[in-house]
Amino acid sequence: METSESRKQLRRRLRRARRHLDPVERRRRSARLVSHLARHPWFVYSDRIALYLPNDGEVDLRPLAERAWAMHKSCYLPVIGGPGMRAMRFAPWGPETPMAPNTYGIPEPVVPHQHLVPAWGLDLLLLPLVGFDRAGNRLGMGGGFYDRSLAYRTRRRVWNPPRLMGTAYAFQEVEALKAESWDIPVAAVATDAGIVTAGAGAPPQ
Repeated sequence: METSESRKQLRRRLRRARRHLDPVERRRRSARLVSHLARHPWFVYSDRIALYLPNDGEVDLRPLAERAWAMHKSCYLPVIGGPGMRAMRFAPWGPETPMAPNTYGIPEPVVPHQHLVPAWGLDLLLLPLVGFDRAGNRLGMGGGFYDRSLAYRTRRRVWNPPRLMGTAYAFQEVEALKAESWDIPVAAVATDAGIVTAGAGAPPQ
């Protein structure tokens, strides 16, 4: 059974491997992942898509955002702070949106609070992963922001948007991750090797 300490060690090891990617190799792998994602029906048929800005060696989805804008889709970025916000919300994001760094130094859109939307107002949510397995279990940075923002999914059985897809380099896949009671799994993971459907046990398509 995976222990809390082993989870921390795994997070540290995968983050280190991610950060140590050569910048040219990181761009190449990110471009491959974006190419797979851009053809996936979840992206093609979604109108409101939440992405993220890369940090700590994460996959760069900014080229995907450019494709989305060209297709007249609405893009959003996570916002982790704000008056009365106990869960992360998502701000509309376009090429001209003013930005400011959050507590972690990651740029966030500067928009009026009333323009922020909850996760269930999105069609597709792309989550950066530190690690993942084929069952859809995921290892994040440890802050719990996405889990708190998606906790409503544990109480709903019929209407449960958005679709959840993780993003990671293929080498971030592990054999198995222990799921905690508060963890919200993803239905698929986009990697530079292809799209992994959670629970299918099949090779990337």
